[in-house]
Amino acid sequence: MLFVVEGEVSLTIDGQPHLLGPGGYAFLPPGSVWTLFNKSAAPARFHWVRKRYEAVEGIDMPTAFVANERDTPIRWMPGTDDRWGTTRFVEPTDLRHDMHVNIVTLEPGASIPFEETHVMEHGLYVLEGKAVYRLNRDWVEVEAGDFMWLRAFCPQACYAGGPGRFRYLLYKDVNRHMQLSLR
Repeated sequence: MLFVVEGEVSLTIDGQPHLLGPGGYAFLPPGSVWTLFNKSAAPARFHWVRKRYEAVEGIDMPTAFVANERDTPIRWMPGTDDRWGTTRFVEPTDLRHDMHVNIVTLEPGASIPFEETHVMEHGLYVLEGKAVYRLNRDWVEVEAGDFMWLRAFCPQACYAGGPGRFRYLLYKDVNRHMQLSLR
C-alpha cells in the first residue's frame, strides 16, 4: 500500500500509469509489477506499508487499485455529530484484504470518548493537527509527523484539542486470525 503525503509521484501498476498527489492511495497485491518515480524536482513524501499477504483458501486475492482521499467520503461515527469519522479505502466487508489503511478524522474538540482495545497491533501516523492520545495509562501529546505503534490490547482513547482537525493514517491487520505458530 502506498499513501502520498507530499508532492507527486508517477506509479505504474502492471503497465497502467497513474499520477498520485497528496492523498493518493494505491493498493498493490502480491505479484504486482510496479514502479514508482518522482519526476519533478520537488521532494515527494509517501508511506509504503509492506506486509506478507495472508491467503485464505476459497477467498480470491484483492486486485490493485488507486484512489484519492478527496474522492473518498468520511464515514462519520454514529452519535458524534459528524465530529469523528473514518475514510476507508477498502470496504470492511471485503474479506480479500488482510489489512486496512484508513484515515481517522477528529474535528477540534472531538474525542474517542472511551478506552478501546484491539486484538491486533496497529500503527498510527499523524497527518495533521494536534491531540492527546491515551496509551495504556498515559496521555501523550501527538502532532503532525508523529508515529505510534500500539501493541494488541493496548487501552487507547483520543482527544483532539487543537485549533484544527486532527487526522491520522491508521494501519491494522484485519479479516485473519492471529497466527499461533510459525508456518
